[in-house]
Amino acid sequence: MDPEVKYILSLQAVRERAHRVLRLAEEGRLRHFDYHADGFEGAVKYVANIIKRDFGPDRYGSIPPHGRWQHFNVGDADRIKDLQDRWTASGYDKTEQARGLVDLFFVSVLLDAGAGDKWRFTEPGSNAAFGRSEGIAVATLHMFNDGEFASGAERKDIVTGTALRDFSEAKLLRGFQITDNNPFVGVPARVELIKSLGRSLLNLPDIFRESGRPGNLVDYLVARADESNRLDFQVLWDTLQSVLLPIWPSSRTQVDGRPVGDAWPLTVLADEAARTGTQSKCSHIQPFHKLTQWLAYSLMVPLGRLLGVSWKNAEIATGLPEYRNGGLFVDLGVLTLKEESQKRGLSNSGSNLPAFDATADEIVEWRALTVALLDKLHGALQETELGKENLSLAQVLESGSWKAGRELAAAHRPETRSSPILILGDGTLF
Repeated sequence: MDPEVKYILSLQAVRERAHRVLRLAEEGRLRHFDYHADGFEGAVKYVANIIKRDFGPDRYGSIPPHGRWQHFNVGDADRIKDLQDRWTASGYDKTEQARGLVDLFFVSVLLDAGAGDKWRFTEPGSNAAFGRSEGIAVATLHMFNDGEFASGAERKDIVTGTALRDFSEAKLLRGFQITDNNPFVGVPARVELIKSLGRSLLNLPDIFRESGRPGNLVDYLVARADESNRLDFQVLWDTLQSVLLPIWPSSRTQVDGRPVGDAWPLTVLADEAARTGTQSKCSHIQPFHKLTQWLAYSLMVPLGRLLGVSWKNAEIATGLPEYRNGGLFVDLGVLTLKEESQKRGLSNSGSNLPAFDATADEIVEWRALTVALLDKLHGALQETELGKENLSLAQVLESGSWKAGRELAAAHRPETRSSPILILGDGTLF
């Protein structure tokens, strides 16, 4: 593989390029945002107070890494425990249960790139309605239990590559209760994403076997554990990239005809490369790989809880550049859109909130700043009284920044709880 392309696919590139953008922000060189360093301390205090409110004084060790597991338990119903109890009664050991949760999490994460402000899933049997990430989690769990991802398999509660390859829009509409009165963003694109995932899983039998079952990733990773029974996050990352890079829409960025996933041209990086004479075919690209990173974070949890394994190299993962984490810094005034960009965004939306396409330069710049600021936030929290708790970045995402972004959205925009900057996408990116 070309070294430049390999670099853009790496987590090292996500972090290094994002911090380069933050440095340009500190120098006042950005195209679309102004960075207000004097507001950052307030953001640190806001997030610290949320973490202390929910986990202090002595429950910091219980903070899970940011991932999918907890979304399934919305409404004080431990649906994952119910699933595990059923599997235990059926004689499935912990390894098979881990495979089953990897199956479920794989599909559930990749279907969750934002649901829109209006969609709700009403859970059968309880009539409780859930939106956004939690609603998607519960909806996919019910589809999983009903065998919607397992056609042709011996059991229903499994995922196979064939079933995903043959997935239909009708299944998603039915499973997610999507109607004209309950609209869901990006249905066709998500269906194609799942179908592409099925094809990719089937194309990698050395990892996922002939069935293309995502859960076979468990055996692949465990076979590569070190002498201390630690799994390698770098192996997980490389494996997820190998299966997911081929599934993203063809409209995404390519270098020499090769897709590079969630990675986008960014004007300020091109400007800097021109100014410093360091232009190359990838010097203008800012990578993120957000959904892949969130899936990686999510898969760490069942493997740790069920198999008792630990991880090495997990620190290479970055903060997630999505609208809750990014919205935190906008709502608290750490980042503000420049006047011309604000005007353009308002013109795009026709409302009182600016809007941009998911791949627009404004959004790419915002996402890069979000990645770097999350690192900066994590470091600043270590300098507070929370420092002694030694929280990982993944724990800060779960207990602090993502939750803070959601709570600020609810306070500032109670009717929609939307991001302060609207993202116009097809449901395959965020």
